[in-house]
Amino acid sequence: MTASTLSSVLPYHAPACPNAKIALFAIRRMGANGLGDARAAYALFTAFGEGFRRPLLLVRAMMAEIAAESSMPVAIAPCCCNRVTASEHALLTILARVETATDQARLLMQDMLGHRRADGVLATAAALAAAFADEGRPITG
Repeated sequence: MTASTLSSVLPYHAPACPNAKIALFAIRRMGANGLGDARAAYALFTAFGEGFRRPLLLVRAMMAEIAAESSMPVAIAPCCCNRVTASEHALLTILARVETATDQARLLMQDMLGHRRADGVLATAAALAAAFADEGRPITG
């Protein structure tokens, strides 16, 4: 793959925030292998300990809602990539800003889903971001 092709498919660098990396890993694993992916569950268990169930349930719910609600493809890269797709970047930005810049997060979610009815998925994303923050692992941009 040439450098120009790579930068057009994976235009953004991987997040620097370790908590965003955990969320990205779970999103990628579930996007590629289904909501019951054991490695995603184990990664969240390792990161959160006994409090892993809430983040795991909410990542699953968000991924299911995105799959059901999106009217356009949501590109997800393999776990080994050190760069992220535009969809992944938007999703991580939404998770980082949903509490502090709700209008911006709503617009990003609407653009990612391809329609304006994004409040349900946005509420799940807000719950996921809160779950990470409540366990001492806030997702930052």
